[in-house]
Amino acid sequence: MKNLSFLLFPVMILFLLSCDKGDDTAETYQVAVPVTLSVADFRASVRLEEPKEIEQSGKIYVYEDFIFINDNMKGILVVDNSNYHPEKIKYINIPQNTDIAIKGNVLYANSGRDLVTFDISDIHDIEILERLENVFHDHLYPELPASAAYLDFKNYNYEKEVIVGYTLETREKTNEELGWINEDIAFNSAGDGTNSGTGGSMARFNIGGDFLYTVGKSDLQVFDISNLSNPQKLNSHYVGWQIETIFNKEGYLYLGSAAGMFIYSLEDPAAPAYMSEITHVLGCDPVVVANDIAYVTIRGGNLCGQNLNQLEVIDVSDKTNPQLLQVYEMDGPYGLGVRENKLFVCDGSSGLKIYDATNTPTLVLEDHFPDVNAYDVIPTENVLVLIGENILRQYSYKNNEINLISSYDLN
Repeated sequence: MKNLSFLLFPVMILFLLSCDKGDDTAETYQVAVPVTLSVADFRASVRLEEPKEIEQSGKIYVYEDFIFINDNMKGILVVDNSNYHPEKIKYINIPQNTDIAIKGNVLYANSGRDLVTFDISDIHDIEILERLENVFHDHLYPELPASAAYLDFKNYNYEKEVIVGYTLETREKTNEELGWINEDIAFNSAGDGTNSGTGGSMARFNIGGDFLYTVGKSDLQVFDISNLSNPQKLNSHYVGWQIETIFNKEGYLYLGSAAGMFIYSLEDPAAPAYMSEITHVLGCDPVVVANDIAYVTIRGGNLCGQNLNQLEVIDVSDKTNPQLLQVYEMDGPYGLGVRENKLFVCDGSSGLKIYDATNTPTLVLEDHFPDVNAYDVIPTENVLVLIGENILRQYSYKNNEINLISSYDLN
């Protein structure tokens, strides 16, 4: 008994210490608790409004004389860009919207878990056409606050509620089952020239012929839009981990992910077929393609992974075997665009960088606008459209000169 008592004594001490509520060394963490709205109220909140300031500019989309600017997770600001003198004309309130695509005066937009279509033939009287419900599974759980360690979804009923935000609570660490560790779980296009518009490299929506392609965090979805006002979901494919962007070029889809680039053939446009992939260091990853060369920006930090920031030049002439040709260091790149022999790179707070890509993979920096915050860019036939920190800028780039045409504050 003496030996048994000796063994039990330290165990009892540890038990008493673990029950001490006054332990100042208890580990704490931030927990995200969902703020919800009923599904019916959420869907009823889609409406056309008068133009207003946007809170956080997101992606841009160009269609005819109009620019559509995402107000991140809130809606779309419609800007009349006639004669390159932008003017706000309407605002479409679309909760949890991040992406759009347009073809034949029909606008397709995500609203949380749903796909919503609009008739924009009269830009001053935009009408809702159809809603495909529960087609985007990524939006069941919108992006968590960066400081949150866990998501507490015990009381969330996804069939009856929609998460519209989070509150943060500081809790002591227990064995309570909370959910998963925080990661980027948000649902965060270039057109094909067939009466569709043009999106930037950060897009998750893309129209090709009679099909709308969208990417979520791990899937590629295909919608038949041969009847423009009545889209039909055809299928969904698992394609990889942390898919972020989609780009369509000459019968192939290029998907940017946190770990690499995937290539899919559109030989059968209703059923994209995997061709190959190329991996890179972990990082946020948009991609554009021109002349069998893919340009990929990789941004590190925050939810993007490591701290490397770079631009990769990749040979995709053999779609089954892409090859990395060159790497260029960047400061914090986001979107990019390419037209003819010019490559435009949005390097975040370091500004817009313009490269001569005539002798790619050798790139020559020929111009730099360091005083702008650059998020994404669309090089149209006549002008370069740039968005960053709620400012819409447009540049002419004729005769090898880059000149600012207009700077439009969206606030």
